[in-house]
Amino acid sequence: MATVPLFSQFPCKTLVPSSSNTKSQSKSPILLPINRRSEIGISVHRPDFKIRATDIDDEWGQEGVERVLSSSSPVSVAEKVADEAIESVEEMERLKRSLADSLYGTDRGLSASSDTRAEISELITQLESKNPTPAPNEALFLLNGKWILAYTSFVGLFPLLSRRIEPLVKVDEISQTIDSDSFTVQNSVRFAGPFSTTSFSTNAKFEIRSPKRVQIKFEQGVIGTPQLTDSIEIPESVEVLGQKIDLNPIKGLLTSVQDTASSVARTISNQPPLKFSLPSDNTQSWLLTTYLDKDLRISRGDGGSVFVLIKEGSSLLNP
Repeated sequence: MATVPLFSQFPCKTLVPSSSNTKSQSKSPILLPINRRSEIGISVHRPDFKIRATDIDDEWGQEGVERVLSSSSPVSVAEKVADEAIESVEEMERLKRSLADSLYGTDRGLSASSDTRAEISELITQLESKNPTPAPNEALFLLNGKWILAYTSFVGLFPLLSRRIEPLVKVDEISQTIDSDSFTVQNSVRFAGPFSTTSFSTNAKFEIRSPKRVQIKFEQGVIGTPQLTDSIEIPESVEVLGQKIDLNPIKGLLTSVQDTASSVARTISNQPPLKFSLPSDNTQSWLLTTYLDKDLRISRGDGGSVFVLIKEGSSLLNP
C-alpha cells in the first residue's frame, strides 16, 4: 500500500498483454510511470523535421541571401560608413587642390579672366556645400594663425594690387593673422623693393555674433619699418613704360647708391614701427566664414565679396 501514493503522483497507462495465456489475464494490470518508459526499453519515435535552405534562394537567389545576411552585420555597416568618410575626404582634397591650381597666376584675382573667375566661383560653391566646420566660431583653434590671401573678388583691393612700379616695388603678400585668445585680427600688406621690404597693417578687435559671423572693428594702423634685403642683385636691364633700359653703363653708380641705401635702411630698420589711430568712420565690418579646415578658409564680406585664404605653411601654397 505504500507504493500507491508514490505512483499516483505520475500519470499512468494501463497495459494489457496481448498473450492468450489465461493465467496472465487474471493477473492485475501493470502500472508504469510514463516518464520512466525508457528504463524498460519502451522507445517513442518522433517525426523528423527538415528545413529547406533553398526556400530563401528560390525567392531572392543566393545574392539576395548574402545581401540579407550582410545588411544586418555591424561590421559591414561600419565598413560602409568608413568607406563613405574616406571618399568624402578624398573628394574634399581634390576640390581644394583644383581651387588652388585655378588661383595660380591670377595675382589674387586681379588678372583672372572671366572664365577663370567662373571656374573659381563654382569650386568655392562646391566646397562651401561640403564645409567640414559648420560652426567655425565654435572651433576658434582652427581660425588661429596667419592666413595668406590667395584670391578675392573685393574690388577695393584691386587698385592696391595694380599699383606697382616693376621691378622696384610690388605687393609681396597680403595676410590676416587671428588671435582667438585676445580676439584680435591683424590685416597686413607687405611691399617688396630692390633693397628692402616694408608693411602696412591694421589692428582690429572682433566679436562673435553667430556660429559663422564675426563683427570687426578696426582700431589702429601700423607702418612697419623697412627690413633690409639680405642679398641684392642689380639686373642688367629694366623695362619702364614699355621701354627697355640697359643698366650696365651705370652699374658702378648703382652699386654705390645701393651701399648708401643699405646703410640708411639698416639705420631705419632699428626704429620702432609708426602707429596711429584710425578714424571712427567706416572702421567696422562683418565677416562670414563659409568654409574652414586646417588648410583653407573661405569668407564672405558685408559687400558680398569673397576671400580665399590659405594657412601659412600649407602645401596648397605650393603650385
